[in-house]
Amino acid sequence: MDYATFLPHSITYEAPKEKKEARLLFAGDMMFDRTIRTKAEEKGYDFIFSCIRDYLLGFDSVIANLEGPITDFPSQSAGTRPGQMNNTTFTFSPLIADTLFTHRIRTVNLGNNHSLDFGSNGAQSTRDYVSKAGVSFFGSPHASSSMMLSVRGLKVALVNFNQFLGLNDPQQTSKDIMSLRDSSDYVFVYTHWGEEYVAANEYQKELARMFIDAGADMVIGSHPHVVQEHEMYKGKHIYYSLGNFVFDQYFSDEVKSGGGVEVYISTEGITVHETEFELMRDGRTCLAKE
Repeated sequence: MDYATFLPHSITYEAPKEKKEARLLFAGDMMFDRTIRTKAEEKGYDFIFSCIRDYLLGFDSVIANLEGPITDFPSQSAGTRPGQMNNTTFTFSPLIADTLFTHRIRTVNLGNNHSLDFGSNGAQSTRDYVSKAGVSFFGSPHASSSMMLSVRGLKVALVNFNQFLGLNDPQQTSKDIMSLRDSSDYVFVYTHWGEEYVAANEYQKELARMFIDAGADMVIGSHPHVVQEHEMYKGKHIYYSLGNFVFDQYFSDEVKSGGGVEVYISTEGITVHETEFELMRDGRTCLAKE
């Protein structure tokens, strides 16, 4: 008898892959000067998010557009009215950096038309303040337009496209997407584009589809201050504008409400849920009443 036939065989078992899951929230424009600054100085910066604090803390990271620099310069827009000089020249108190972190806004887009309101010094000051507070950023002029975010073991690439400040280069954005595609689990493009207070234009639509074709999993827009159309293209979501998230515009229902996109990602796929915010005249942002 060949006893070797009774020897145990070497068997390799492949351990089941651990399912990784993360919860992200994308929101629109945040502006902390003018009336918002005045209200925050009266009641504290936490007051701005007091309505939605618990909601925001339910996410691993909230990603939104920081519509202006954080500097030590005094405000030029506080107390002004629309049409007056410096009404749209923004700078935010250094206190806002820690406020963002505390409310789970851990990643901000800096690629917008107000990021250089106080020049390159203001842009550098913004990067310094948010970094010190533990808030990551992408899209800043004179810095990288993209970043890699690690969330619960998932690699999330964030790529900015900025139509303004002479940075309008969609071909470069497409190259950035393609270069990050293989090293990421998901690629999200966060844009600053379009025209204010109107529907999405053909230029936005052309570029959004270009970015999806380049490998983006989703395109999220900001700048128009109103919620624009949502489109599915090749099975991928495009939100042309999420409108306002923190802002002191109250002249119409469209600017007093903003969109949010809850994105649930895992090793098995992506699930999206939409929500709506209401901007209150006291400076707070709240969940819209159903």
